[in-house]
Amino acid sequence: MKIKIKRAYEPAERSDGYRILVDRLWPRGIKKEDLHFDVWLKEIAPSTALRKWFNHDAEKWKEFKEKYTVALKQSATMKDLKELMNKHKIITLVYGAKDEEHNQAVVLKEFLENNK
Repeated sequence: MKIKIKRAYEPAERSDGYRILVDRLWPRGIKKEDLHFDVWLKEIAPSTALRKWFNHDAEKWKEFKEKYTVALKQSATMKDLKELMNKHKIITLVYGAKDEEHNQAVVLKEFLENNK
């Protein structure tokens, strides 16, 4: 099982495997027919309150990771995500954020790798 992350604005590739959109909101500026994804798991994304509080502020990164990890542990959608992981050799977590180091897909990937 391999887990990748990729911005929604990057072209889809065969090597991406099963593509899962992990944003609560649709990525800005992309038409639905232009974004290749297999499933959209809105519920796995950070809550609206947590997303707005974090606002992609790198200074809040450590606290964001902690709060989002707690939320992931309590997420009912995690079961669905783990079932998808068991069905596919490669999954790619697709996200829309500009910051490639400080976003929920980074936290989610780390969480999934540590909690297989």
